[in-house]
Amino acid sequence: MTKENKLIGGLTLVSLICLVVAYFAPIWWVSLTAPNYPADAFPDGIRIHFHFDGVYNGCKAAGKGTRMANEIIQKDLSHEDERYNPITDANKDHNKGAEGLDCVHEMNTINHYVGMFPIASGAPVEKPLAKFFFGFFGVMLAAFAMTGKKARISVLTAGFTAVAGWMIVDQFVMGKLASHVTYYMAETATFFNEPDKIKVWGDNVMSISKIVIFGLIGVMVVVIAATAMIRSFQLLLALVPALLPVFFVITYAGWLWFFGHNLHPWGAFTVKPFMPTVFGEGKVAQFSTFSYPYWGYGLLMVIFVCMMLALLIRRKQLRDGQAE
Repeated sequence: MTKENKLIGGLTLVSLICLVVAYFAPIWWVSLTAPNYPADAFPDGIRIHFHFDGVYNGCKAAGKGTRMANEIIQKDLSHEDERYNPITDANKDHNKGAEGLDCVHEMNTINHYVGMFPIASGAPVEKPLAKFFFGFFGVMLAAFAMTGKKARISVLTAGFTAVAGWMIVDQFVMGKLASHVTYYMAETATFFNEPDKIKVWGDNVMSISKIVIFGLIGVMVVVIAATAMIRSFQLLLALVPALLPVFFVITYAGWLWFFGHNLHPWGAFTVKPFMPTVFGEGKVAQFSTFSYPYWGYGLLMVIFVCMMLALLIRRKQLRDGQAE
């Protein structure tokens, strides 16, 4: 194996590792701060983390030494909880069993006052299918690392067959597509329950998801055929996964636009359609908004840099006739 091929293999391996970790990592974070959310109780404001497969809580409980440190942050009381006695329970740890504030729920509550739909209603096709796209990209990277045409096509065929089978079984045989649509409709109706409208949205999610699933399988076939027939097509095996940072920002910005321009008239306050902050700081009413990439986006940038370098090396090999 030549020095160039070893370098391509090393860069691709780094990218594959980053790809796997990035799927589970927070890619972007958004935070709202306001006077009614004091910094010592909410050190990061009302913060949420965007992953490829969903949006997660980014808030943490107040740290030791803060005003809220000795108070219960969030805990549902039941008939099993004993009444507090200020004498006998003076040294009791009341935070035991408590949880940090669920900031996804809090963000939804804030947003619904201006007619914004719940966060879970965003990217209903992209989120559940993200793992299959990551599998698709992973196979492309592994195939790109192959130095021979036959090995490259074999990796693509075996890998794509595995991803396609996984996707069909997961979404249809195990019924996860249907359960996702049911969950999506229930979440979308949390604040603004219009059954007829939401059913149409649910049907659209089901239909578009099926189109994307079978469309992705069709793309797999095209990639295998093109790689077999066009020598330079192998460069796309590196370029497409390398553009993940761009794909994420476009999707993220597009759904922010959707939320800001599809405000429900049932909201308690009427505001003009607006574009939420994609990057940087913004202001909405008394809330300051912050939106920035998180460490997972750094992994995507590592993939971009590594694969662009690998692509340039392979491109030179093709020009010099040193690659199949």
